[in-house]
Amino acid sequence: MEIKILGTGCPRCHEVEKRTINVLAEMNIAADVQKVTDIKKIMEYKILGTPGLVINGTVKSTGKIPSKEEIKRWIEEELKK
Repeated sequence: MEIKILGTGCPRCHEVEKRTINVLAEMNIAADVQKVTDIKKIMEYKILGTPGLVINGTVKSTGKIPSKEEIKRWIEEELKK
């Protein structure tokens, strides 16, 4: 599973990263978690605001900090594919 946190390094971006890593640990799932801070690369995802959360190439969240429950649901959805 590949997860990308899109953002320039603001506190909100760090919170999304922290929550995502915590959810993965709670679920005992190994994933490649990457921080994408390059504006040009972030723009490739066509999001209007950061932080952004991308799981397996699909944008799941933009411009807000998703709850741990939301992150867990998105990860479970990707595991079922």
